[in-house]
This record gives sequence, C-alpha cells and structure tokens, in this order.
Amino acid sequence: MTRTPGLDLADDPVLPAPPEPTPAASPPAVLAGRAGEALAPVLHEAQQVTLASIRVLDPYGIIVATTGGDLGRSFDGLAEVERALHGDPVSLMRWRERPATIVPGGISRGANLRVFVTVPIVEEDRVVGALMLSRTPRDVMQAIWGKRYQLAALALLLLVTGLVLAILVSRLVARPLDTVVAQARRVAAGESDASAPLARRGTREIVELSAAVSRMAETLARRADYIRSFAAHVSHEFKTPLAGAKGAIELIEDHAATMSAPERAHFLEVAAGSLDRLDRLVRRLVDLARADMMRPGGTEPTELATVLRRVAERYRAHGLAVTAQSDAIFVPVPQEGLDVMLSTLLDNVVQHAGAGAEVTITATASSEDQVAITVADDGPGIPRDNRPHVFEPFFTTAREAGGTGLGLPIVHAIATAAGGTVSLVDSERSAVFAIDLPRAWETARSQRRDEAARSAAVARWRLGPLALVRRLAGRGLL
Repeated sequence: MTRTPGLDLADDPVLPAPPEPTPAASPPAVLAGRAGEALAPVLHEAQQVTLASIRVLDPYGIIVATTGGDLGRSFDGLAEVERALHGDPVSLMRWRERPATIVPGGISRGANLRVFVTVPIVEEDRVVGALMLSRTPRDVMQAIWGKRYQLAALALLLLVTGLVLAILVSRLVARPLDTVVAQARRVAAGESDASAPLARRGTREIVELSAAVSRMAETLARRADYIRSFAAHVSHEFKTPLAGAKGAIELIEDHAATMSAPERAHFLEVAAGSLDRLDRLVRRLVDLARADMMRPGGTEPTELATVLRRVAERYRAHGLAVTAQSDAIFVPVPQEGLDVMLSTLLDNVVQHAGAGAEVTITATASSEDQVAITVADDGPGIPRDNRPHVFEPFFTTAREAGGTGLGLPIVHAIATAAGGTVSLVDSERSAVFAIDLPRAWETARSQRRDEAARSAAVARWRLGPLALVRRLAGRGLL
C-alpha cells in the first residue's frame, strides 16, 4: 500500500523517543510466527537497501520478524501500534534514542529524530498484524547533495532565464530609454526634427515618455516661434512711434529758429502722440505679461456679479450704454484680471462702434462646473476676413484711434490661464464674444472667513479681561 508523505516539522509535533519493547506475556500467534520466520530474510535484504528498521507484529503487538534483536518482545500499548491494529495507518516523528553520529563520507544520517510509519496488515478485511518501519530522515546538506544534479539544472535554468530577461529589458527598456534621452538632448539643442516619436516601440511607459518629450518639443517650438514673431511685431510697433517722435524732435532742434509757432506746436503734438502710443504699448505689454504668468487655482474665487456691476457703472459714467446681468456665481480669476478682461472688451466697443453703442453682458452658469459670459454690442461687427486674426498680437484696425492690437490677446491669455476659453461668435451683425470659465465655489473662502472670525473672537475674549484690568489700574482702582 502506497502512502503519501504527510509530515511537516512546522505543523506536526515531535514525540519523545519510543519506549523499548517489553517482554511478551504470551507467545505470538502461531500463523503469525510462521509468517515472521519466512519474512525474516526478506526484511534483512530490504534493510541493506533502505537502512530502515523493520518490524512485523502479530495481532497482539508481539514482534514476529525484525531487523534488530527484539524478536518475541511486545509493543502492546504503544499508541501507534494500537491504532494500526485497529486498521488506521499512522505516521509520526520521534526523537532519536541516542544522538546521531556523523561519519565523514558515510551514508548515515545526522538528524536527531526518526520517522515512524506503522500500517495494518489486512487479510480479507481483517487485521492480522502490523508493519512498523522507522528511519532517520536526511538532513539539509544530505538532501541538497542528493538533489545536486537537479539543483544544478535549476541554477542553469535560472541563469538562462536571467540572461533572457536581461536581453528583453535591454531591448524593451534600456535601448528605447537611451533613444528618449538622445531625443531630449536634441530638444535641448533646439533641433527642429526632435519632436518625432520613437520609431522603435518599447514598454508603454517608454512610449508615453517619448510622446511627452515630443509634446514638450512641439510646445517649445511653438513658443519659440511665438517669441520670434512677437519680438518682430514689438520691434515694428515700437519703431513707428519712435521714428515719429525722433523725427519731430530733430526737426524742432534743427529748425526751431525758423519755425512758426503753429509749426512747432504741430511737431510737438506729433512727438507727444508718438510717446503716448509708446506708453500705451508698454502698459499693454505689461498686462499681457501678467496675463501669461497667471496660473489657475492660485487665487481666491471672485464673485462675478460684483466685478461686472463695477465695470458697467464705470463705462456708463463715460456714456456707454451697458446692460449687465449675472447670477451669483464665482470664477477662479482675480478681480483685477476679470476687470481687465471686461474693460478690454468694452474698450473695443468704444473704438469700433463708438461711445453711443449699446452693450449687453450676460453671465450665467452654463453647467455645474462652467460659467458662460457673453459680451455683445450693436455695432457694425467685425469683417469676416479679419475674424481669424482678432486674437493675434498687434492685429488692429483702429491704429489711428490708439489701438495697440494687444487687448484681445490679453483677454485670451487671462481666460487660458484660468482654464477657460474666449472666442468670437459668428454673427451677421455686431460683435459677440463668448468667454467660458470654470466655475469656482465659495466654500474655501467661506471657511477661511469663518476661521478668521473665530480667531478674532478668541483674541477679543483673551484681550477683554486684560483691557479691563488695565482700565481699572489706570483709574487707581487696583
């Protein structure tokens, strides 16, 4: 009968050393004794191969065949023998009777415990005896030595697996990563074709990193083109008023003595007008720079209705008919930035439609997270050919009226910095601008306001008794 090993040092107890067999109270069963005599040579041959101690017991636990010198003695009363004689096979561990002696180069085992296996001998569904085997298990070093070839094969397999993994990592990670590093260096060097993504695919992370570097390169390229174009426009816009002011001043210096008073006044007016335009350009450039440096989430929410009402009243005082309507909503734009956006759009109305134009400003919550602001006038509108260029820096059709072409780019920069957009709505007549901004909630601001009120109340409570003591001391009552 084959038994599956089921002993574990971590779970199964190690019992004390087995007791010595006791003298039998009666002779063994006759048939069992005859069977034991026949099996004795077989047991000794088996011991030469297995090095196990083997005993055959009759139905009463008396040893009828053994590889030792305890023939005829009894294991009656031993727990595992009793269970085996009742039909239950038993496997257990016991400490050795004597400490192990290791012989260098020998086959003896050095463990200090023995494994006992006792199985019933069954004939025609009747237990007629039991077979007891005991053997010292191999220690760790013997087990490792016995599996040396298998362990060597496993080590070789692990080595080959590690080599294959190293090759795969090199092809999927190291090489593509080197390519991404080289791509980043080309971006830093300003090469125009550095934004091309990886030609050789690697892992998902490497592909995403390469795509991010490509997007960064494209952003830097667009930014560089914008700066070059912006610098060219700035130099051109500054050159004209500078040339006008310089020429007028030079004419006055060279011909002041021969000029009439009206001529001198004219050239001084030209110089003053040129300097005024330079002043407007500088102020607008500063506003544009501030708008470009704005970052979303860096300011407290602004109540839209308050700023809208203040801007409308200011322009009504200058004769512009402004109708403003807004819900009680908040946007993540500083009050100054929101004022600049609305004022710039109203200045455009004054420049292009005249001071007598009518303007309607509507601000509503277009969704739970978005705010829509519409600024519409009743003027002649914007020619269709000019509409694609209205947000380009320095593009203006009112240069003679003092237009700088920087107003709408400033509006666009502020809206973009706040995470929103601004667009020109297509209409047959009049100009309609739509500003979409993310909606901000008043919760954080209210919490800060409540905390400040609580802190002030605590401070007043703490200072109240002290102030009372000082007042009484000053009156000489303390």
